[in-house]
Amino acid sequence: MALIVQKYGGTSVGSIERIKNVACRIAKFQSSGHQIVVAVSAMSGETNRLLTLAKEIQGIPDPRELDVLVSTGEQVTIALLSMVLIEMGYKTKSYTGTQVRILTDAAHNKARILQIDESRIRADLDAGYIVVVAGFQGADEFGNITTLGRGGSDTTGVALAAALKAKECQIYTDVDGVYTTDPRVVPEARRLKTITFEEMMELASLGSKILQIRSVEFAGKYKVKLRVLSSFAEEGEGTLITFEEDKNMEHAIISGIAFNRDEAKITVLGVPDRPGIAYQILGPVADANIDVDMIIQNIGNDGMTNFSFTVNRNEFERTMDMLKSQVQPDIGARDVVGGDKIAKVSIVGVGMRSYVGIASKMFRSLAEEGINIQMISTSEIKISVIVDEKYMELAVRILHKAFDLDQAP
Repeated sequence: MALIVQKYGGTSVGSIERIKNVACRIAKFQSSGHQIVVAVSAMSGETNRLLTLAKEIQGIPDPRELDVLVSTGEQVTIALLSMVLIEMGYKTKSYTGTQVRILTDAAHNKARILQIDESRIRADLDAGYIVVVAGFQGADEFGNITTLGRGGSDTTGVALAAALKAKECQIYTDVDGVYTTDPRVVPEARRLKTITFEEMMELASLGSKILQIRSVEFAGKYKVKLRVLSSFAEEGEGTLITFEEDKNMEHAIISGIAFNRDEAKITVLGVPDRPGIAYQILGPVADANIDVDMIIQNIGNDGMTNFSFTVNRNEFERTMDMLKSQVQPDIGARDVVGGDKIAKVSIVGVGMRSYVGIASKMFRSLAEEGINIQMISTSEIKISVIVDEKYMELAVRILHKAFDLDQAP
């Protein structure tokens, strides 16, 4: 008998029929003698519906009240799933994040899990219950409801697995594993049998929608065995996310290609080239809880510089307004310009450590198709470029073929 944590995404529980299918899968594991803890998302489309309601009242919804609102989506799902399991004859209890005592920090809309009190769950498991927990949510030290950001149910599932020392955390979604890239963009994309935590973390951070990056961080930090599976397939091994030191793995040079349309580029023009100027620009951005991604500084001959960086497209207008009203007058910049018609395309692979010429091959492949690179960012196992949004899918297809990802290993 093993303790298994399963997480089901919004499409997996998007209707009563799908919830019943999930219940049958859970029951199968329970009947095999396993202890089962389930984390679920809101039904597909529900969170967006609630966000729309909030924005009809407030253009920028109050963060605390927004968390109270959107957290109700998961509460509906846990109750419905538990009802189905009870109707099937299985002892089941559902819990919200507050009831489980998933303690988070106080950063509304993007909180981080600090601790989980697993005692209540363990007592229920020992009593033969299936435990169903609302994903995406927790509570701060004062009892305020918090949410973990988009994809936060993945993090809930992995955090529960870590706290309970589960044998495996199974992430069920609408795809049967991790692919070399999105098959909707490249039909020849292949499912990977294994991928390292390091590679998965890069892919998640660079735009892959399979897993939230914090869930992968949790899994890597606490050595949680993580597997991505399809909730619509009866069988399948999915993709195992494992550790690079697994000597049985053969690493391709490039494991996958990620892309992200949710990018916006901002340039502060005519900035004095002096110590501390980067902090004067980005400090207020960080204080506003806005994440900055790629950064480039171009120094001119006149002692002035242009400072460019990217933010999430949803934060573009807010960042532009803040820079124009606060930062530009403070530092004496000539202007602040930007646009949100860009995209980021990235290649990822631990095999890059052992090969040279990967960047030049990437740049040459894009140049041969007339795709201009606006910004470049690199790490030991990834290279990211910013391109015009209209060239994004073409760039992904070109790179997928250039690095032989169309071919079976």
